[in-house]
Amino acid sequence: MTELKRRLGLFDATAIVAGSMIGSGIFIVSADMARTLGSPGWLLIAWVLTGVITLAAALSYGELAAMMPQAGGQYVYLREAFGKLPAFLYGWTLFAVIQSGTIAAVAVAFAKFTGVIFPIISNSNWVLKINCFHNYNIGLNTENLLAMFSIILLTWINTRGLESGKWIQNIFTSTKILSLLGIIFIGITIGRNHSAITHNLQNIWSSSWIHTLPKFHIENLNSLSIFSALGVAMVGSLFSSIAWDTVTYTAGETINPKKNIPLSLGIGVGIVTLLYVLVNVAYLSVLPLHGNINGSDVFSHGIQFASNDRVGTACAEMIFSSSGALIMAILIMISTFGCNNGIILSTARVYYAMAKDGLFFKKAGELNKHSVPQYALIIQCIWSCILCITGTYSNLLDYVIFAVLIFYMLTICGLIVLRIKKPNVERPYKAIGYPFIPLIYIIFAAAISIDLLILKPLYTWPGLIIVLIGLPIYYLWNQER
Repeated sequence: MTELKRRLGLFDATAIVAGSMIGSGIFIVSADMARTLGSPGWLLIAWVLTGVITLAAALSYGELAAMMPQAGGQYVYLREAFGKLPAFLYGWTLFAVIQSGTIAAVAVAFAKFTGVIFPIISNSNWVLKINCFHNYNIGLNTENLLAMFSIILLTWINTRGLESGKWIQNIFTSTKILSLLGIIFIGITIGRNHSAITHNLQNIWSSSWIHTLPKFHIENLNSLSIFSALGVAMVGSLFSSIAWDTVTYTAGETINPKKNIPLSLGIGVGIVTLLYVLVNVAYLSVLPLHGNINGSDVFSHGIQFASNDRVGTACAEMIFSSSGALIMAILIMISTFGCNNGIILSTARVYYAMAKDGLFFKKAGELNKHSVPQYALIIQCIWSCILCITGTYSNLLDYVIFAVLIFYMLTICGLIVLRIKKPNVERPYKAIGYPFIPLIYIIFAAAISIDLLILKPLYTWPGLIIVLIGLPIYYLWNQER
């Protein structure tokens, strides 16, 4: 078979958007955000702003998707706007860490919460351990073995054809959206705690930044420094909101992509944004942000210091007592498994498009008898499993937030460039609010990037280095051709 088959409808595409976005982050990152902002009001503002700028980006991508409905999505847009080198750097970073690292991290989250039900699954239950440096170990343990098995299983399912991956995505996305709606309803109604609500309302705008490194200290935030803290805090909410663009990778397999891709971006991002904000409202209805307002061990830690940052679990334990951890573990297992299916299904299409341009392994540009890029899926699977073994995926994910924002900004700049370079090309959908909404996103993302460069260099420079490593690889690849 030499052609991709168009079998994804609007519901399927929307399920990819929403399902790829919702992983484990929404259940965890609010703890670190709360420590950075120290304010219930600013915590909600951070989530709302993340949703607004993500939706602005998605609406801008909609024009590019309708204009170029081809497999590869963002890679294709960058190639058409700026040429092969920037497009390759994006594809390289995507493969090296952004998506492969995300697949590894999400798979380990799946395994970690499986360990709540089956304690034999643990990162301390080693099958093979190699001590590399001081206390840093790599090797095989029951946790990363299960993580790798989940990646291999999902990869195999997706090599069997688009229909298989599509149904997995639809079922798991629907399940976790219903589960989040359940958390919201229960947290805001029967599970709400009046002491927590009163405490959060009394301290709604009292802002402070709890620094834990190099030593513990609390910084009171003023009207200016709160905006710096807001940019740093949004690292968590932005990480929880990325991967919405993966649906653009599947444009070559979407029915009526000129209409359905832009619609799925708007609907999917809109749904997830609303869910994320309401889930945090539910957290604040059950737990105090600062904690220490009654004798309960769970309650006393509040959102800021929920055990292992598992805010979702702390919330569930307050509502359901001892069974709360089990309920949340099952929910996160469903969420992470479905999230990884969407990323695995979609991202292989980027490597397929790169291979067609001679910028990736040639085999990745071939389709199997089920009309899917089997070799691209397998290559992606192998590298993701290696990242599981090394244990470095979480650090790599932290490092690339800067790179992710850079490529999002560059792609939206490409929208403006293509309006100038190709004014007469058919545009079935035009970005709402052009040029203002795209420019607002570019300015906002640039401000966050600069903020991170200054306040969190460990998040930024390594990510930039990973991107730049792609430069010699690009020229070496071209020399060998």
